[in-house]
Amino acid sequence: MAKIAWIQGKSQGSIAENIEYYKDKIACLKSSAEADNLELVILPELFLTDYFAIEEKVDNFDLAFSKSSKETMVFCELAREHNLAIVFPFFERVSSALYFNSLYVIDSQGEINCHYRKMHIPDDPGFYEKYYFRPGDLGFKVAELGESLKLGTLICWDQWFPEAARITALKGANLLIYPTAIGWDAGEPEDIYQDQLEAWLSVMRSHAIANNVYVVAVNRVGKEGHLHFWGNSFCIDPYGKILHRDSTDEAISFIDLDFDRIEEARRVWPYFRDRRVDVYGDLQNLWMD
Repeated sequence: MAKIAWIQGKSQGSIAENIEYYKDKIACLKSSAEADNLELVILPELFLTDYFAIEEKVDNFDLAFSKSSKETMVFCELAREHNLAIVFPFFERVSSALYFNSLYVIDSQGEINCHYRKMHIPDDPGFYEKYYFRPGDLGFKVAELGESLKLGTLICWDQWFPEAARITALKGANLLIYPTAIGWDAGEPEDIYQDQLEAWLSVMRSHAIANNVYVVAVNRVGKEGHLHFWGNSFCIDPYGKILHRDSTDEAISFIDLDFDRIEEARRVWPYFRDRRVDVYGDLQNLWMD
């Protein structure tokens, strides 16, 4: 068993304001009656800034920082203060020529337990991430927290790739997390909005089902430029059932995870048993015509 929480937040316009906003939200969730035995809180993708990849702007590289930065230290101290592991997504600067869309898993002692760099980088109107980020070079990661929680760390665009979910599950994750910044483009017809949202929910349910694991996505909300971030953060169980789903408003949500459900699901639906790794070699060689 493990209890986790997430914060579906709205950017306040600057790093300084967002630090205060999330410090207040974390204090609020820790004071909640639901916070007994809480182990982990997950924050949205690039939560310390507006979603700057909405445009290609060279000055936005100034928003990046590193492990030793004051921003990182603030959240390491928060984890220590509240005895709570924190998933901390951020814009990582390695050098003047090397930047990543990254996250740290900070454990309850305030130490960095895991470092993941987003493996799949999108380039769509309003999501110009290839301008800013190199594809991740650390591989797929699993952070072990407490006695039972094995956290598979993925980020947003990774959610559309079943290979990412499968590899991370095979590495032992019992919970796949996807800090996310996804929304509707105001320039698109509104009649496709629901279709886009349902596609997102469907592919994430498929990751939970195909790998018999829990899946959590934590999105932001609010309008930034021409993007409407749709929220709808959720938790899905190993059978694909949506255990909790937020609305399009700011939210703090809690969920209890029963990892015995994974063992049960893998006996009922033994997909891992029936895999044919001997015939999957073409995955490394074939490209669509």
